[in-house]
Amino acid sequence: MPLAVIQLVSQDQVQVNLDRARALLEQAAEAGARLVVLPENFAAMGRRDLADLGRAEAAGSGPVLPWLQQAARELGLWIVAGTLPLPPDGQPSGKALACCLLIDDQGQRVARYDKLHLFDVDVADGRGSYRESDDYAPGARLVVADTPVGRLGLTVCYDLRFPELYAALRDAGAELISVPSAFTALTGAAHWQVLVRARAIETQCYLLAANQGGLHPGGRETFGHSAIVDPWGRLLAEQAQGEALLLAPRDAAEQAAIRQRMPVHQHRRFSVSSALRSSAPE
Repeated sequence: MPLAVIQLVSQDQVQVNLDRARALLEQAAEAGARLVVLPENFAAMGRRDLADLGRAEAAGSGPVLPWLQQAARELGLWIVAGTLPLPPDGQPSGKALACCLLIDDQGQRVARYDKLHLFDVDVADGRGSYRESDDYAPGARLVVADTPVGRLGLTVCYDLRFPELYAALRDAGAELISVPSAFTALTGAAHWQVLVRARAIETQCYLLAANQGGLHPGGRETFGHSAIVDPWGRLLAEQAQGEALLLAPRDAAEQAAIRQRMPVHQHRRFSVSSALRSSAPE
């Protein structure tokens, strides 16, 4: 059962994006995949009414959530649904969060992860400045869920720069970690591949890194180079630019052997939580 990662070049037309994603999901199902990761903002890029779209989805009147549920059921796939701008559960009028949903092969929501780290950064590209906090609130908890291909930790894009989150996911039993992303072309060229491989090596997890890869409305350019990386840091599959489906197997026995031969998890002298406790005043 191969793992699958989808790279898109999402535009501002939701239905067009969903149609392109559906075609690649069908290819993944035909190849025997059980778990597929879609990139960040898979349903829309470059729109200023994302919060309105998210409220419509939460109210049950949007197209994306029904589409996800139907695709998962019809294709027999577990889908990591990139990100959607959804309000907090039970608070339809709340500020949107960059929400990553895990949908099982019956079309049911198994887990929700709200992006913890918001991309408020100045970048020397054509856009110059990114302020996700203008549109989104940050999440508040890490999420790990059981899937047919292993225990999966959920992260999103800018989270990749925070190794303590990934260490916490490993502590919680993660064997695979998904990273739906929309890395800018400039920051991606500098750091994307190094960060993806580093997080895989540190956690001894498979990294399923689904990036946007091309030109989007408003002049935004994303880096692409979606990848599947194994727990030894080996690049199993990669796509530079454009739409693509990436496939690679998970070797659970080899992963267990890597963790046994190099037990870095057991060798750690401190964790973030223990370090904070030890520095607290008595």
